[in-house]
This record gives sequence, structure tokens and C-alpha cells, in this order.
Amino acid sequence: MMQQDLIPHLFRTEYSKIVAVLSRLLGLQHLDVAEDIAADTFLAAMEIWPYKGVPTNPEAWVYVVAKNKVRNHLARSAIFMKKVAGGLARDASQIEYPEIDLSEQNISDSQLQMLFAVCHPALSVEAQLGLALKVLCGFGIEEIANALLSNKDTIQKRLYRAKKALREVGLKMELPNASAINERLDSVLTTLYLLFNEGYYSESDDNVLREDLCREAIRLTGLLIENEATRQPEVLALMALMHFHSSRFAARKNERGEMILYDDQDEQLWDREMITKGVYYLHAASQGERLSKYHLEASIAYWHTQKADTKEKWDNILQLFNKLLRLQYSPAAALNRTYALYKVHGRAKAIEEAEKMSLSDNHYYHILLGSLYSGVDNSCALTHLDVAYELAKSAAEKAMILKKCAKLRKWMLRHGFYYMYNKP
Repeated sequence: MMQQDLIPHLFRTEYSKIVAVLSRLLGLQHLDVAEDIAADTFLAAMEIWPYKGVPTNPEAWVYVVAKNKVRNHLARSAIFMKKVAGGLARDASQIEYPEIDLSEQNISDSQLQMLFAVCHPALSVEAQLGLALKVLCGFGIEEIANALLSNKDTIQKRLYRAKKALREVGLKMELPNASAINERLDSVLTTLYLLFNEGYYSESDDNVLREDLCREAIRLTGLLIENEATRQPEVLALMALMHFHSSRFAARKNERGEMILYDDQDEQLWDREMITKGVYYLHAASQGERLSKYHLEASIAYWHTQKADTKEKWDNILQLFNKLLRLQYSPAAALNRTYALYKVHGRAKAIEEAEKMSLSDNHYYHILLGSLYSGVDNSCALTHLDVAYELAKSAAEKAMILKKCAKLRKWMLRHGFYYMYNKP
């Protein structure tokens, strides 16, 4: 790895570990202090490494510097207490510093505890996701704003209120008891699910796919699976879902970063090892009596790893979507069900169902109708694709829509149609 890439890489992988361990050591009420110490550690690397060279073990160097900065912070606090607060503490030289444990096990334990802390029910879902991105994934304010399609001021205010709420609750950095785990697990899984979705359906930075977000979601879900108390069926089902979707990363966009829709993906690019792992997690998730939305979505994603366009495949997908919508309705699931409906019952039925939804401000809705009307009413298809182009936020999605328009116009000309179409 090139030197200029090393520090950003280490920041992404190690920052959140340091923050979690220090928050556990200092107390969650000092989360800001833990973040400052972690940030100062990487600032020191940026100042020193270009002149003195990259250390033999960069991770170990970062951990040593972080430990020293914690000790300096504790020493300054003791001196303040002695000189300003009336001598309530001993001399700084006599302090017995607590152990700063940056072992792999303590890092995993601390991050798992932090995951449940940031998903406390006192926080809104938006605040939970923002804090998860900040303290568990090492994202900056601008990155969070881009990922959540917001602005920096809104994110800063949201994070400030979230941290204040955690202090007011007096939450400790510890894994909740079994009862509290069950109560809070839904929030934890929702946060991880949204985190993965932010990467998989990215509309920021003109990327249709943010693999770093998806990898972080998988890593954090792995913490739940590694712990016996949180290795529950819905957690395993969510991990299966993430693996099935991740298996198609390489086929989902071309070398120019443009989106490739499912029907046009090269099956040879799918990651078979990821699919195998997904099957393992889905099988492991079959224990227990509760059927969660993650079980259903993972099963749908599994069928999408079977490229053959068979009746069995689409019948199964349609039935799974029917169950999912009865369990928990969402416009995205309804749109995807409509495509499965087309595969099973034809275009006319799918168009009828799609137009009942009237999701006029959703570009995926118009992309779907553009596809369904192609070959049936090409003028209507192009009109919907035109609207989809205007609504799409990323350049990559706009490029994909342009390709669909060009392909449809070419077909129309070849078959004797002419349509005055200037946009997009």
C-alpha cells in the first residue's frame, strides 16, 4: 500500500477501535474526549511519518501513541483537580493509570458494547445511524451527510443531540442483559441494515455502490454473531442477506462506475464464495420460531444468485415478497415485487399493480415502468425514463437511464417507429 494511502486506510480500520476502547475506559460521557484522542493520534502520524518514515508496525505505533495520549489526558485532569479544584486529587506523578487494553478481544467487546450504546431507544433512528457511522465506522461529518443525503449542519446538530441524550440517560459501556438485548436488538439490526443499504444503493459521490459502507455493516454484524448472547436467528439472516448482495458487487457496475441492472450482469463475476457463506448463514438462521423480514429478504436475495430465468425461481421470489409485504410493507419491496409479478404473470398485470402505487417522486418507480412499457407502449416507456433521469441523483444512475433510452430508441428505429425525443 502506498504511503499516501496508508494513513487514511488505518484511520478507517483503527479509529473506531480506539474510540470504542477509550469510551469503555473513560466512560461514555467522555465520548468526545475519546474521539479527540483518536483523531489526534492520526494527526500525529500525518505529521511524523512523512519525515521519519512509516514505522515497521504502523498499527502498533498508532496504539502506543493513543495510549500515551490517554495517559497525558489523565495526567492533565489530575493536575487540574489538584491546582484548580482544591487538591482533591493526588500529585499527577503518583497516579496509577488504568490499563489501556487494545487487545483484539477487548476491541471486539468494546465495539459490540458501543453498537448497543448508539442504538439506545432514547435516540431516533437517524441519530443511531449517524452515530454508528461516526464512532463505529470512522466517518467524517461530510461523509455522513453524503451517505444520509443530508447536510453538514444537520448532521452536526443531530450528533450533538444524540451524544447529549446518551449523557442524560447515564448509559454505561456494557453489553445489556438478555432482556435488554432482546428489546434493543431490533434497533441494532435496523441500523446495520440501513448502513448496508446506504452503501448498496448509494446516491452519494456519484457512486452507485459504496463497498466500504457495506463492508463495515458486515464487520459489525460479525461482532453480533461472534458473541453467544447476540448470535440470534435474525442476526444470522441479516448476515446471509448481506453476503448474497455482496456476491454481485463486481458485476453490478462497469469500469466507468455505471450501474449494471440485474438482467445484464455477468454471472461469471459473481463471488461464489460469498454465496456459499450466505447459504451457510441462511441455514443457520432457520433455527427458532420467529420469521423476520431479514429471513424473507435473505431468501429473496438467495434466489437472485440463481441466474437461470426459471418459473420456479420467480414463483418463489413472488411468494416471498407477498409474505414480506404482509409482515412489513415498504414501497421498495412493493416495487421489487412488481418486477417478480411481471416475470410470473406478464407485463399487463405488473403495469396494473405498479400504477396503483403512484410513487411519482421515486426514480426507481419510473425505471420500472419504463421497462414494463418497453415493447408495449414505447412512447410511454420513454416518458417514464425521462422522468427517472430527472429524479435520479447520481451521475452513474443517469448514465444507466441514458443507456436504456438509447437501447429503446434503437429498437424503435429498427422496427419502423419514430419518436421525437430530445431528453435526456
